[in-house]
Amino acid sequence: MTMSQLVAAIQAAARRRGLRSGIDEARVRKWQRGVRPGEESQLYIAEALGYPLDIVRADDWPNWIPLSIDSLLALGPDSSVPALREALRTVERRTFLTISGGALTALASDWALGPAGALAQARDGKPVGDDLLTLLENTTQPLAGLATEQRQHTALLLDAYLATVTDLIEQGRYSPAIGHRLHMLAASLAQTVAWHRFDLGQHTAASEYWVAALHNAHAAGDRDMGAGLLGDLAYQAAWRHDHTTAASILNQALTRVRNPAARCLLQLRLARTRAAQNDRQAVLRALAAAEKHFSDAGADRPAWCSWVSEADLAVDSGQALLDLGDTGRAHQLITEGEHLLPAARDKTRGVFLTYQAASHLDQREPEAAAAAATQALLLARRIGAPRCTVLVEGLLPRFQPYRSTPGVPELLHFAAA
Repeated sequence: MTMSQLVAAIQAAARRRGLRSGIDEARVRKWQRGVRPGEESQLYIAEALGYPLDIVRADDWPNWIPLSIDSLLALGPDSSVPALREALRTVERRTFLTISGGALTALASDWALGPAGALAQARDGKPVGDDLLTLLENTTQPLAGLATEQRQHTALLLDAYLATVTDLIEQGRYSPAIGHRLHMLAASLAQTVAWHRFDLGQHTAASEYWVAALHNAHAAGDRDMGAGLLGDLAYQAAWRHDHTTAASILNQALTRVRNPAARCLLQLRLARTRAAQNDRQAVLRALAAAEKHFSDAGADRPAWCSWVSEADLAVDSGQALLDLGDTGRAHQLITEGEHLLPAARDKTRGVFLTYQAASHLDQREPEAAAAAATQALLLARRIGAPRCTVLVEGLLPRFQPYRSTPGVPELLHFAAA
């Protein structure tokens, strides 16, 4: 169902009730961006999507819509291109759908238990040479490494590069060595695009790009990158408060990852999701493992986790302890980590500042909390990082008891602007 077909179906649902609907594509896009439809409109949406009207709970939009993507393409030698095509196609029509946690867990299990990936057989297409591939690699890697403030302008470029690489994999003729590099480039590009979509709150699209990247890392036989991509999917699940799925995916990923920096990152994410489940012993085990892996990590790191630093170790450890109620030590670690973060990682700084604000609130220091939250919000709006904005907005109710504290009224006014 395209956007125009969805609008037509919603309008038809209204006509069947003898009513005329003014719903158009612009209105539906507002709903997709977070504006809640009225109860009557939600009934029309349910009917347009073919769902029974008694499942509609107007105050729980859009959670009443069933999880509709319950199976994913199986990993295999010929799965990489179909997975990329699925991610690259227009996803606007599937904004209301979500890939279920069960499907992601099953995919992670297949990856962990299945055989190593195998490249598809070469095709009789036009030859793909080293010069072209080197050009693509050298052009796209700097795009992925740009500062966040500049990356917000590169979405269309990255989509175009990924579509080009997908065409080359599907239609080109190349040696096994070139094929391996093509799949790795596709995996890297799809991962970068996934993070762009995730930061914009486009979760289904982000999942599909991460899944496509996993298929290509699997085809190239890169176990560490595959584990990292599962770690990204787990991070997204935890962000959406599905910690059962996150923990399951991370445990599968940890079975086959080897690089110490990669293991450190996965253990930090496991600590965060176990903290949300209030499993103190599991958190402490994961944090101890992360610290050991970080100390073992040298300069030889995969590009996708080359950024893992002492700042990440400190802040993620602090946030896990904060969730467990260890506010004093958590506050110390989060503050240390924010100061250690390099200037180039502004988006991460915005996230860290919101954690710092939360730790100040837990310490009953509303003035310092307001300063950190205001700095995070300023940063998020400057660099185009809606995910950071969402984190700050989630803290705002906690500032209400301190409306007379210096800095708090200014924060609340700025957030409302």
